Amino acid sequence: MATRQHRIRLSLILDNWRLSIHPLYCQKVDIKSARSRMQPLTSQHIESELSYAYLHAVASAAGMACEICGRHEDNAGADARIVAWGPFQNGGYRTEVELKVQLKATIRPPVRSNERYSYGLKGIRRYDDLRAETLTIPRILVVLFLPSDSGDWIHHNEEALTLRKCAYWVSLRGAKASMNDTSQTIYIPASQRFDVDGLTRLMTDLSRDVVPSYSDAIGGEE
Repeated sequence: MATRQHRIRLSLILDNWRLSIHPLYCQKVDIKSARSRMQPLTSQHIESELSYAYLHAVASAAGMACEICGRHEDNAGADARIVAWGPFQNGGYRTEVELKVQLKATIRPPVRSNERYSYGLKGIRRYDDLRAETLTIPRILVVLFLPSDSGDWIHHNEEALTLRKCAYWVSLRGAKASMNDTSQTIYIPASQRFDVDGLTRLMTDLSRDVVPSYSDAIGGEE
């Protein structure tokens, strides 16, 4: 009997642990009923998971640490955390810098105008989290634009594993308050591709205490 009780207790501990570490388990549910209703990931969940994979791949290639944030930070608008260590080429006095990231993925073709992409960010609370100027750790929004056909998202052969298409980043720090109820259109510079070089430049700037703002991104045209 004691052994069975221990197994039940261990199962509950593991279930609670899963709830705390992965965004897909953030919502508490009855475990037994959830298991009976388990279904394949939806297209939206797959898009989300691919954005995490993209982020991890770029950060790892840049020699930086990347991890998924817990559910408490996720509720506060941060999906992942990136940490980089110096020395940074032409960097500042800081030898360790940290960045929090809100991740989004979409299959809608981006609209490009004046060398910027427009994107409809859902959730004014998320928008307010990203535009806050009172945060110690800087935050950025990273948007992964995926092909509309899911069959084009990943290609794999003996030569390469290819994830299409491309992600871009923007800092909303200092952006004006939204007058909308549910979403806010933001503008992402086409030059701010989220790749190894771009991430390295961003972390180098942070080592000099140069924190990007939304006015920098859009040239004060908000």
